[in-house]
Amino acid sequence: MTGYHATPAEVARTTEGAAALAERAAAIAAGAGVALLYGFPERSGAMTYNTVRLVDARGETVATYRKGHLFGPGERAAFAAGDHAVVQADLGGLRVGLMVCYDVEFPELVRAHALRGTDLLLVPSALARPWEFVAETLVPARAFESQLYIAYVNWVGSDGLDAYCGLTRVAGPDGRVRTAPAIGPDLLLADVRREVLDEAREATPYLADRRPELYSDLTAEAPHVRS
Repeated sequence: MTGYHATPAEVARTTEGAAALAERAAAIAAGAGVALLYGFPERSGAMTYNTVRLVDARGETVATYRKGHLFGPGERAAFAAGDHAVVQADLGGLRVGLMVCYDVEFPELVRAHALRGTDLLLVPSALARPWEFVAETLVPARAFESQLYIAYVNWVGSDGLDAYCGLTRVAGPDGRVRTAPAIGPDLLLADVRREVLDEAREATPYLADRRPELYSDLTAEAPHVRS
């Protein structure tokens, strides 16, 4: 909602408008009768977080997630890392999970969502060139290996600091992309179907066939869950 900024001081100044942004987003969602996910810099005490908030079709907040994996020294200087790994909400008959950008590049976090029942993972992103392969290859692979839908929504254009590559897409649990590859600003529509989830999980039962006793020592303690 605010764009990215070069210095921690500039990021901190944008947090002052967070309440107005929340009102605006809620009004848009309620006025259009749709759920809406939006990102903003959130101030909490002495900390600033890279946060996304999901509001339902009434404009009510149903989930808030603070980005857990910060990318590079610039983001680490401006933000604190969130400490809740799996944040979910039930929406439209689906369990929806939230991530931000770099988070989806960690297979452990996506798998944690899958094991806790996430059907659709929403991932707003600001992926810059030359990292197009994240959207083109990694996102469909994550959807396939964890048997869920991923809506990966990426910026386009340039903000004077980076050139963002677009490539917004919805990848299904079979690894197939459900949308045309958007390079510029566009509105993309995709169906998220329960039967596709069920069929994919039956055809490729990665979740059922896991043997965590073989590799439980490779992971940290179980992530915190918040609904």
